Amino acid sequence: MQAASPAVPTLKILWRHLPGGIVLLIASISLAVMCAAQQPPAQPATKVTPTEGDYVSHDFRFKSGETLPELRLHYITLGKPERDANGKVTNAVLILHGTGGSGRQFLAPQFADVLFGPRQLLDTSRYFIVLPDGIGHGKSSKPSDGMHARFPHYDYDDMVAAQHELLEKGLSVNHLRLILGTSMGCMHSWVWGETYPDFMDALMPLACLPMQIAGRNRLWREMVIEGIRQDPDWENGDYTTEPRAALQISADFLLIAGSAPLQMQKSLPSRDAADQYLDASMKRITASLDANDFLYAVSASRNYDPSGQMGTIEAPVMFVNSADDFINPPELGIAEREIKHVKNGRFVLIPVSEQTHGHGTHTWAAVWQQYLRELLASSQH
Repeated sequence: MQAASPAVPTLKILWRHLPGGIVLLIASISLAVMCAAQQPPAQPATKVTPTEGDYVSHDFRFKSGETLPELRLHYITLGKPERDANGKVTNAVLILHGTGGSGRQFLAPQFADVLFGPRQLLDTSRYFIVLPDGIGHGKSSKPSDGMHARFPHYDYDDMVAAQHELLEKGLSVNHLRLILGTSMGCMHSWVWGETYPDFMDALMPLACLPMQIAGRNRLWREMVIEGIRQDPDWENGDYTTEPRAALQISADFLLIAGSAPLQMQKSLPSRDAADQYLDASMKRITASLDANDFLYAVSASRNYDPSGQMGTIEAPVMFVNSADDFINPPELGIAEREIKHVKNGRFVLIPVSEQTHGHGTHTWAAVWQQYLRELLASSQH
């Protein structure tokens, strides 16, 4: 979500002047934010004690030309790095969250208890797991820290460049065994594969599409951004109290875009149940949202477009979407078309079932762990 300084330019102007134009409304609302909208704040579920830290990048330069004297990147790690005889890290796994999320969400039971435990696929006694908070998210630097709409206009390239710097300079990780990304993190996975093709052994993008999004996706993103900007209480980003209408429209879209029809029909079988769920969900979601942070996070995908460069990806790719994903509807046929350009890529569409959770299926590891197992086996050196 991008804001301008001192006021955010309209989305139409942003897209008109930036290459890649259209940008991912929904695919970017990639939204781990959606997953976060459906679930309570995650608490650590693994028995391994997470280590938290902050890396500070000095004089970080954004693609917009703006700089920050200090860009803070928060992260959580599990396990310890291992190196070969040449000093190359062999067991690091980077896991990337979606829009509005944070690295901590991957400590939730439906993810951590399935993957991080003893003899599980990403057993933390064998792997060094890195869970960063992207720029504008979690405990990393973001507009709500005090700069408001004067915060630099970051995009996905900036976010990936900062992740790369965190790994190399902050954690001394010079190679990754795997990058696994969900939603926005899924899109970051494609950017990683094209920008740093030799840095990872394997890529697993979950719940996104590898191209700029037009049609309904752009409309949805623009509706969110304009809904925030047109709230009189937004005050060009300099509000002292969260603008109510801006939060309302943001939460409305998060609930719908992150929903799974089958799951919701089962859990909300009556009018009263649905109404009560809506009331409780709106209170919970708006309590944790900041209008500027969300505006920037949504707008960050404005020039995302990995299509056209898919052939430069060297690492094996296991690309997984679910058929009940509102954000990335399978009928578009984009995933099947684009994966053909990847040298060693496979696309899997998970059918709708009582186990899928719409867009949020990306965080329910039991649904797709078999494909992670295949990827790890096929990319082993």
